[in-house]
Amino acid sequence: MERYYFDHNATTPVAPAVIDAMLPVFRDGFGNASSIHQPGQQAKQALEKARRQTAAFLNCSPKEIVFTSGGTEADNLAILGVPRGHIVTTNIEHPAILGACRDLDVTYLEADSHGVIQPRTLRDALRPSTVLVSVMHANNELGTVQDIEAFAAIAHDNGALFHSDGVQAAGKISINLKNIDLYSISGHKLNAPKGIGALYVRQGVELHPRQFGGRHESGRRAGTENVPGAVALGAACEMPRENVGMLTQRLETGILAKVPQTIVNGANAPRGPNTTNIRFAGIEGEAMVIALDLRGFAVSSGAACSSGAVEPSHVLTAIGLTREEAKASIRFSLGMGNTIEQVDALIDAVVASAAHLRRLSPVYA
Repeated sequence: MERYYFDHNATTPVAPAVIDAMLPVFRDGFGNASSIHQPGQQAKQALEKARRQTAAFLNCSPKEIVFTSGGTEADNLAILGVPRGHIVTTNIEHPAILGACRDLDVTYLEADSHGVIQPRTLRDALRPSTVLVSVMHANNELGTVQDIEAFAAIAHDNGALFHSDGVQAAGKISINLKNIDLYSISGHKLNAPKGIGALYVRQGVELHPRQFGGRHESGRRAGTENVPGAVALGAACEMPRENVGMLTQRLETGILAKVPQTIVNGANAPRGPNTTNIRFAGIEGEAMVIALDLRGFAVSSGAACSSGAVEPSHVLTAIGLTREEAKASIRFSLGMGNTIEQVDALIDAVVASAAHLRRLSPVYA
């Protein structure tokens, strides 16, 4: 049975070009990039090339790139690395942000029913003590895109820094960091391996390390650099990106037309081109995930970091869905390798799976 992958927001397959870029590093660039001997300097050269590639991808200076172990660490460093004070974030952020904020002085902006945070709500939340505003660029579950430039302008008017979790935006929508102070990305969302990410830190922003050891990453992130990972991220940043928006639209339209009582969560909001989150009335989302997996299709009922959680998605309940509605929702996220033929096959599988599950449901009995 052929298997088709439609869960790119959880992770992405490593691109062949990225593997090709990594392999020589394992052979010739294995040295410690902080060492002054030849193997160390070979590693250093590879690391700095990766930094330049990542900076070019984000249109910033290489000095503004801090390599991390992934998006979670980048988010944590952004929240916890700035001077202490009041923070404003949103109620639909990734757990990497929400968890880092747990014991801090935080105000949470609420999303509307479409999954959009209105910039005007930020003004009332700001205080003289506000040091940071953090608003994710594209939501990992809904795909909704926030106007981060508007948020940044309001934050700066109040003298606060602005951070955005760009893990689900990078490589999918345009990024303008002109007025952004901190921005997080993750390699494994960009067809690089897991274990590598980066935080953009605008020159002049004071950032304190959250782990301690050597003076790596200009003193901002201790720990011997993951050179193969950085090389992989750099190579991924140079890859041409296909716009899968047409495929996502085809999938969404096909499911809505062929499966009754389906609703797109966040349908009326600006959304990234690769994500659709669809609610199937009367169907348990986990049951649909399993049914589609048995037919050869990988999809998700929510964020991969929350897989197996008993509670429904905090993002979906934040936009006003009931527990039952949230747990009846499926996220389809497209990426490299998906085709029209795969999309059409997935539509057929969803139609068959929904019909089967509803025959078993007491709601439809």
